[in-house]
This record gives sequence, C-alpha cells and structure tokens, in this order.
Amino acid sequence: MTTLDLTPEITCPPTDLWSDEPPLESDLHLQQIILLLTCLEWLWQNRNDYYASGNLTIYYNENQLKKRDFCGPDFFVVLDTEKRPRKSWVVWGEQGKYPNVIVEILSDSTAKIDRTEKKKLYQNTFRTPDYFWFDPNTLEFQGFTIIGGQYQPIIANEKGYLLSEQLGLYLGVFERKLRYFTLEGDLVPTVQESALQERLEKEQERLAKEQERLEKEQERLAKEQAEQRAEILAQKLRELGINPDEI
Repeated sequence: MTTLDLTPEITCPPTDLWSDEPPLESDLHLQQIILLLTCLEWLWQNRNDYYASGNLTIYYNENQLKKRDFCGPDFFVVLDTEKRPRKSWVVWGEQGKYPNVIVEILSDSTAKIDRTEKKKLYQNTFRTPDYFWFDPNTLEFQGFTIIGGQYQPIIANEKGYLLSEQLGLYLGVFERKLRYFTLEGDLVPTVQESALQERLEKEQERLAKEQERLEKEQERLAKEQAEQRAEILAQKLRELGINPDEI
C-alpha cells in the first residue's frame, strides 16, 4: 500500500527575465541617465555593494507578469546587493530588495504617470526611501523621502540641492543637467571632467615649478650682476690708488 503525497507543488516564477522597456523619449533622456549612472560608478569605483541601472524593468510580483504590466524606472539604485550585470531587476530573485533611490526623467507622455501612479507605486509597494523626478526641458526638479509611510517633499538647501540620505549625496541642476554633489557641495565629476581636472592640476603644478625655477634663475643672475658691478667698482678704485677693502 502506498501513501499519496498530497503536498501541493510549490512553484516560483522565473528569475532570469529580460527587461521589456519602451524606447527612451529623446537623446536628453539617454544622456541624463548615462550621466547619473557613470558619475555614480566613478564616485563608487571601489564599491561592489550596490547595483545601479536605467530604463530597466523591475519585476515585483507574478500578477505583474501575467498582465505584462511592466515598470522600469528611468534610473534606480539598490544598496547592499551584489554589483554585477543583470537582464532586469527581479525582486523575488534579489532577496526581496527594492530600489533605495529612484529618479524619473519627465517627458510630455510620462510626466503625469510619474507624478501620480508611479509615485504611489514607489511609496506603497516598493517603499523606495528616496524618489526624485527631473524634466530635462523645463528643469523641473522635485524629490521626496518616506516619513511615516508617506512621501514628504525634500527641502532644498541654500543652493537648491536636494539631499538623498540613501546615497549620502545631494542632487541638483548644473548646466541644465541633474548632477550629484558631495555633502560639502562639490560637483561629482564625470570621468572626462575628472581626467581634465587632473591634467589641469598637473599643468598648474608644472607651471608653478617652472615659475620657481625662473625666479631662482633671476635671483642667480641678479646676484652675478651685482658681484660683477662690485668688482668693476673695486677695480676702478684700485686704479685710483684706493684700496676698496679699506672703504
């Protein structure tokens, strides 16, 4: 006699899912996402405990898969996770982790959803602590942080920057782009800006050394000229029968 195993089979949705996002609205959107991503990667180049991406689908429940109701923030950061390439962010395959920071790049077709439906989703389902949106055309920029379960506006500092406590950085508009700033207010550079700054500093150091060399050379020449004039004067005195050492 055999005993039937009546334990229901437990199935899990797949975790190896491809992102399924619509094309970006414009070059401005692409440039802004790349800027946020590359600047953070440069700043955190020695860190391997985060994941940052843009225009990538976040899968967060099975019903979403059935309805094909996909949701991909324009830019997001997940902390305390492994830094490695992914096809998408699958919450149930990532120990239930949701983004710590989300940035949406507004456009005419998405602005209303970003301000309403997505804000509600990020607040109530994702529980993402820091949510920002930025319009690359109008430069509208707002940020929110969860307090008591609800998004509350982040108050700008005297420079107009908004603090992301999750990143430990300010975000603010600089030359019509959304950029990171350190807590001291310094702009977090791109790789190119950093390389240019390094070249400028090296050139300034070279010029300073060259200036120091020229000043020493001028001092040496001035000393030699003074010694020559003194010797000529001494010789004239000797010709007149005067001992210059006794004057």
